[in-house]
Amino acid sequence: MITYTTLSEAINDLTKRGYTENFNIESDCIVCADNKIRLKPDEFEIDEVYRFQEMSDLDNESILYAISSEVNKIKGLLVNAYGIYSDTATTELVRKLGQKDK
Repeated sequence: MITYTTLSEAINDLTKRGYTENFNIESDCIVCADNKIRLKPDEFEIDEVYRFQEMSDLDNESILYAISSEVNKIKGLLVNAYGIYSDTATTELVRKLGQKDK
């Protein structure tokens, strides 16, 4: 896996590598912001995960997921504050997002 110094560096590189869609978390799925495709946990794979922490604010952590869905022929990125999704997402979605976050 590639090592990135900043979140923006990672986003730029992954976008060049074909992860062009932007995903958002809903309670039981992730949603593509542009075309509103909804992906349940069994409809996508997490290809890569990167964690970033701002040195000026150690409480400010972000996590970047590179996600693909073979069924929907879509690849994109999900950026989230670390741990935030656990309050609103279903157990199944949290489990899926946590699989590679170790």
